Amino acid sequence: MHCLNHWIAGRRDNGASDRSGTVYNPASGEATGEVPFATAADVDRAVAAAARAFESWSRTGLNKRATILFAFRELVRQRADDLARLIVSEHGKVLADARGEVQRGLEVVDFACGIPQLIKGEFSENVSAGVDSYSLRQPLGVVAGITPFNFPVMVPMWMFPIAIAAGNSFILKPSERDPSPALLLAELWGEAGLPNGVFNVVQGDRVAVERLLEHPDVAAVSFVGSTPVARQIYERGTRHGKRVQALGGAKNHMVVLPDADLELAADSAVNAAFGSSGQRCMAISVLVAVGDAAERLVPLLRERLAAIHVGDGMEPNIDMGPLVTRQHRDRVRQYVEEGVTAGATLVADGRSIDVEGDGFFLGPCLFDHVTPQMSIYRDEIFGPVLSVVRAPSYDEAIALVNASPYANGVALFTSDGGAARRFQSEIQVGMVGINVPIPVPMAYYSFGGWKDSLFGDAHVHGAEGVKFYTRAKVVTARWPQSSVGKNLGFPS
Repeated sequence: MHCLNHWIAGRRDNGASDRSGTVYNPASGEATGEVPFATAADVDRAVAAAARAFESWSRTGLNKRATILFAFRELVRQRADDLARLIVSEHGKVLADARGEVQRGLEVVDFACGIPQLIKGEFSENVSAGVDSYSLRQPLGVVAGITPFNFPVMVPMWMFPIAIAAGNSFILKPSERDPSPALLLAELWGEAGLPNGVFNVVQGDRVAVERLLEHPDVAAVSFVGSTPVARQIYERGTRHGKRVQALGGAKNHMVVLPDADLELAADSAVNAAFGSSGQRCMAISVLVAVGDAAERLVPLLRERLAAIHVGDGMEPNIDMGPLVTRQHRDRVRQYVEEGVTAGATLVADGRSIDVEGDGFFLGPCLFDHVTPQMSIYRDEIFGPVLSVVRAPSYDEAIALVNASPYANGVALFTSDGGAARRFQSEIQVGMVGINVPIPVPMAYYSFGGWKDSLFGDAHVHGAEGVKFYTRAKVVTARWPQSSVGKNLGFPS
């Protein structure tokens, strides 16, 4: 057991709280660490350190900031495998997934290294006689990120590289379930030359979150998590005058038309539904089979699920690891039981999986003949459960997806370009894949859904991320003629 501290003002900090949480290895069920839960006073110290650091960091030249980001990027590349192994040890996903997570986070660091170009303003000469007008983008101050357990490296790195590059100081409140990667990232920032206090980590639970949302010196908050919590974060943060981007939950659909390459569709559905044990906001959890596609597709899915190897994500040849906690595993099992009771056909039953040890394992589960009234369709399960819904026509499939209150991601599999073009126009979802099952945008675009999958109007990273962490200022200037100009013969 080791203590996973806070990181405040450039050093580890034990905090003042007598409350803490236990960190587990999900593959073995063993307790591996203890994480302190910050008090409001701990958060206040972190905010004060960040506010002090902001004064000088916001005045640091853009090239100097970019140089530090380049150094941080190289350090993360060098320690990528260490970060990935920390993710596996506390989250449970397989090592290949964890390495991919680090890489996707690095893509945002790459993007943020271009901050001198990204933050440029505009200039208009002679808007009136002798008058020029120009715009600036300036940092907000102290900003905070509240991030989920399922991507302990990637999601924070969707936020803090751009925030810091733009001149803000940052406080990260990671999940208490897998807090170690945040501390390694903090150490790497220090090695890269980032001044103390620009990046801070506050461990904890609701107490820390509420204080960040209320603190008068925190200018903006970014959040990724479930829809009920995202709504609370948005409402509470904006009530205290903060800029808030709050990304909520998802129930992502994959629509398969009869003309699709069904082998490709089956491979894609399995990878998208069961990668990371389904614990990701872009996981496919509903497959909408149009026309007779289901009759041919479900056997292909069953065949592929039988070949999935479940076990410790550190081991070779493992396709799917455990769920993050015993409680979450039991919650997902309960949904499977509800689906059976509701009358759905359980094609593959992962409850019978047999893995050595006391880890939090649940095998892949596949339901057919699911209806929108069932809880396995309505709710965000966040586990290895894929539901097949049969739709008689394209129009009914579109109506089904658009009726969902979630609108994070969606995919269409088809060989018909006209159908694909119509789909991307008519579907009411923020991120769309065409023969791509997980349409996560590259770092130079922005990530975010619609409806109950996003509160606020700012998506993460890309151009919208730069705008979220900066505010605009417009200057209108007239300069009187100086005596030097007159002496040089300039007209008055």
